[in-house]
Amino acid sequence: MKNPTRIAVLSLIVLCVTLFSSCTDDAVDHTIGAFNNGGNERNMIVVMSDLHLGADLTYAECSKNLGSLEKLLKQIKAAPNVKELVIAGDMLDEWFVPANVDTYQGKDQSDFVKRIAATNKGVIDAFNSIIKEKKIRVTYVPGNHDLTITAANVERILPGIHQARDNEQGLGTYSPVNIPEIAIEHGHRYNFFCAPDPVSNQNIAPGTILPPGYFYTRIAVLHVMQEPATPADTPPVVTQNTLADASQSLMYVYWYVWSKALATYPIANKFDEKIIVTNVNGFNGNYAVNDILPYQTTPGGVIDVRFYKGIQDSWTQRQTLNHVAIPIPVSQAIANSGQASESEFQATNQYFLNPGSDKRMVIFGHTHDPKIIASTNYKAEKCIYANSGTWIDHNGVAPTTMSFVVITPQNATASSQTYVKLYNFQNEVITAMSQDSIRY
Repeated sequence: MKNPTRIAVLSLIVLCVTLFSSCTDDAVDHTIGAFNNGGNERNMIVVMSDLHLGADLTYAECSKNLGSLEKLLKQIKAAPNVKELVIAGDMLDEWFVPANVDTYQGKDQSDFVKRIAATNKGVIDAFNSIIKEKKIRVTYVPGNHDLTITAANVERILPGIHQARDNEQGLGTYSPVNIPEIAIEHGHRYNFFCAPDPVSNQNIAPGTILPPGYFYTRIAVLHVMQEPATPADTPPVVTQNTLADASQSLMYVYWYVWSKALATYPIANKFDEKIIVTNVNGFNGNYAVNDILPYQTTPGGVIDVRFYKGIQDSWTQRQTLNHVAIPIPVSQAIANSGQASESEFQATNQYFLNPGSDKRMVIFGHTHDPKIIASTNYKAEKCIYANSGTWIDHNGVAPTTMSFVVITPQNATASSQTYVKLYNFQNEVITAMSQDSIRY
């Protein structure tokens, strides 16, 4: 087997926590405002994602940008041409919590969501103002950081919001009314570490769907809060299993990802300390890093793991349960899990190159990487992938944040095009970043 790629390590944390890169397009049309179609018709669709609203601003990813988000929402409400506002996942953040913090504070998810609403009152009030006015439809699609947040708990703080959900918890794909050619989803269903996992850990946490990215993020946030000068512990060495079967080779890569992540993001605790406080989605105890980290009792022997036992072998089953149309090889899924380019590839592969799909435009969130990419489908027709970016305060990869996408659908005129435009709201000024168009 080839040496495991470092890309699965150094950038996985940004898929679970933060990842972003900016883009520009010299051909951007600056003559018409972001929410102005040049006429009187209310037909524009605004897509934003990855707000990452938290219950505690001590560690929430979106804190400084809350005021700007509230202002933009008020502009959207006042815009006479906006028909719909879509939130494409990671709105309510249940993952970005330090490992040693009780997420629910001894209560339940309903109380946690109410605390998010109270902590982010201005933003939630702005959303509710749009919903109550009923001029603009507000649609929510779940992401991985709000994977287990139930529809009922979203409705409790945003009564009347439209929720685009699959039958399976934590997933959803949305096509705006009368525009079946467009698909909007968060994009996490294609990610090995972030897609719902209803297969693993059922003997430990019956009914859980939390994937390993959840624990990855909890540990990483603890690192951010502690900022230890030196690690209190280091991952034990694991070597390739001399049996070298496919399953064990994949488990070695899975261990490699974890070991490099723990070395890159050290914590001030020993790996056998029960520091990971759960009481979330079936887990009801305190757990150690060693519960998640693959191990080996004999050099060159069997590599085993307590949590997510057999995860390398159940990926095909997970994809079936998560309605992945075109199966992704497990080696590819693990190795590329930290790459924004993998999301871009899956948008093309699952939709544009899939003969069973009629989609011509796909909008994802998840990677925090705002961009617009044109390609062609299996019929050689032009298609567009766009990523709506994020609203978190800081991005370790690039200085741009507070991004969103605006879609202006085509009309019946033969020359009319469907435009997709990418903007950001940094310094509370709407700035065009990129645009493209197609006709379907």
